[in-house]
Amino acid sequence: MIKDQEYLSKKASYCLDLAKKLGASDSSVIVTNSISEQVNFRNKKLDESNRSDNLGINITTYINKKIVNTESSFTEDKSNFILANSDGFCKGYKNSSFTASSVTVAKDDNSMERDYEYTSKCHLRDIEDAEILGKFAAEQTIKKLSPKKIGSKKIAIIFDKRIAKGILSTLAGAISSSAISRGTSFLKDKINQKIFSDEISVFDKPDILKGLGSRCFDAEGVKTDTLKLVEQGILKHYLMDTYNGKKLNLKSNGRCGGVSNLYFDNGNISYKDLLNLNSRCLYITETIGHGSNIVTGDYSVGATGFLIENGEFKYPINEITIAGNFKDMFKNITLANDLEFKYATNSPTMMIEGMVVAGK
Repeated sequence: MIKDQEYLSKKASYCLDLAKKLGASDSSVIVTNSISEQVNFRNKKLDESNRSDNLGINITTYINKKIVNTESSFTEDKSNFILANSDGFCKGYKNSSFTASSVTVAKDDNSMERDYEYTSKCHLRDIEDAEILGKFAAEQTIKKLSPKKIGSKKIAIIFDKRIAKGILSTLAGAISSSAISRGTSFLKDKINQKIFSDEISVFDKPDILKGLGSRCFDAEGVKTDTLKLVEQGILKHYLMDTYNGKKLNLKSNGRCGGVSNLYFDNGNISYKDLLNLNSRCLYITETIGHGSNIVTGDYSVGATGFLIENGEFKYPINEITIAGNFKDMFKNITLANDLEFKYATNSPTMMIEGMVVAGK
């Protein structure tokens, strides 16, 4: 049942009081509760039923009415569903996720910058403390103040883990059965061929305890087992469902609806040593735009980050474009050994040699 106004008002009042105790001079709170239900039928038979109940809280705080701004939010999602089909399959499971985030804005005489941090877990007790999230977001934002411009060049790029996982998401799109069957992927006909260097392996593991993407079966009711998608640089599997599998004469591997817990395996070098591999490189903390073309493999996005010299962060940079082609990028990836399972898709810190940067 949808929460009533009194319940939402009490939550809002609690947040306002807490913000004041923590030093906010002014604050505003938005509390929302929504319930969605969906039932699908196939050939007049129940195919899928699901329900979600969402409680969201967004807090904006001000300190002495200055320009410094913070936004915090907490979202709770719980669901339960059954998948049934005419082949006699009828199973389901409960699911939950709890997400907290903090966004901070800082300003000096030269610029105004923002950054964020968030945590998302299946269990409420596992999410990171709000104070830790806010502190990290604030520190990252302050580091970005007074950015400088750099010229166009070819240079090694280090992708922060939050950004590196996006490269892995592009791989998932390029090896999806729908893209392969339509012939709209640059990885068509690449099974058992080397697409990465020997040190790279990629897994999709649906049975990670408390994994955000963990599941027993896919959207067609097919059992999901661990797949080693890439082994020592060689592409071993596509993400196959039943429909496209029949078109390609391949068996479903339980990936209708996409991946579960997808990740690059750890590399053989520490984070610190990765920073020192080149005397000069760029460390990317944010990308702007959707610049991945899985048909051609071309990649081009706006970016912000830091210049690194001899392993040290020198100064922030912005207003650059980084570009390359995944066919080359994949073969020039070096991974650190700092993998963490914070999201459904995860990657260690990643370096890609020889990318093109367009600057001032």
